[in-house]
Amino acid sequence: MGAEEIPKKMKAVQVVEYKKPYEIREVDVPSDLGPHDLLVKVAVASNCHTDSMVQQGVFGTPLPQTGSHEGSGTVVAVGGEGAEKLGFKVGDRVMVGIPLHPCGSCGDCKGPEDQSQYCTNVEGMVGVHINGCFADYVKADSRTTTPLPNEVSFLSAAPLACAGRTVWRAVLQAELKKGQWLAIVGSGGGLGHLGVQFAKAQGLNVIGIDARDEGLALSKKHGADHVVDARKGKEEAAKAIQDITGGEGAYATVNLSDAPTAAALACAVTRMHGTVIQIAQPDEISVPFPEIIFRDIRIKGSLICSNEESKSMMKAIAEHGVTAKTVPFKGLDKIFDLVEEVHGGKISGKAVIIVDEKQIEDEKKLGAKF
Repeated sequence: MGAEEIPKKMKAVQVVEYKKPYEIREVDVPSDLGPHDLLVKVAVASNCHTDSMVQQGVFGTPLPQTGSHEGSGTVVAVGGEGAEKLGFKVGDRVMVGIPLHPCGSCGDCKGPEDQSQYCTNVEGMVGVHINGCFADYVKADSRTTTPLPNEVSFLSAAPLACAGRTVWRAVLQAELKKGQWLAIVGSGGGLGHLGVQFAKAQGLNVIGIDARDEGLALSKKHGADHVVDARKGKEEAAKAIQDITGGEGAYATVNLSDAPTAAALACAVTRMHGTVIQIAQPDEISVPFPEIIFRDIRIKGSLICSNEESKSMMKAIAEHGVTAKTVPFKGLDKIFDLVEEVHGGKISGKAVIIVDEKQIEDEKKLGAKF
């Protein structure tokens, strides 16, 4: 699609008033592209728990605000030299970046590449502070947007924009070698089943820990070598994992559960001097002091992905595949059906909206299979 075909107006699903339902509105297509910006014609936009937080006003989001920070689509305009230097061009298939306009001058922007996403001077997060992907078009930053390999579909890429990037980096932060043991607390959830697959793609041995029958089954289905039922309690779980690992415990553990006891469980199943990667965001993280003082468990937090980490995730998916369980709704006007099913607890997987079905059809010619 050439620039001359981009319309002036588009459809968008917006929060117009906090704690009120979405509205479908006609708004301007973004035209204020800066040198690093891309205009992306959205193919698929994914729903996330964060979207309901935006609706509730948790982030103080300026209104009106277009929802969804998880999107995929095709570049239809390139803002300028910054994006061009990164190799972006019209026609590229992409997973939309979440941070928009990092400052480029702070310690995180100029420091190690894998900390660049921590810029606190960023203009905002797409779908949270800046208009998001529940629209025909979205403005994205080329510095945080990831090209899609031909093997990876729009349908998989959209929910990976946040969930995938987050748990991929968690697996990387464990810094394990092939054949070592990684435990995942909450392995049968939306991030967890992706984490199991990513860890296996890295050649790790994986122990899935969950407190639900369906979560344990999903962990096993997606490749966990062993599963442990968290409902048996911390001591039993730790003993089970020591038995599996020859008495040591997991080399590292990723905690994806915000249950009050989950962080303590994650530490308990980890070997002495091991690492716990904390991803879940409860109000407080509670860990008994002996885990840190006497057992030297190191706790690290992690936030989405840097640009290079995101590219490495896509490379791994293209080589090994990943199954992201999605429940598609066709068309932005189906947002109300989506919200009803999500809030009713009827959804098993990530609810997504297919915004542009033609892009879905076109990518089949490229051999998109994951």
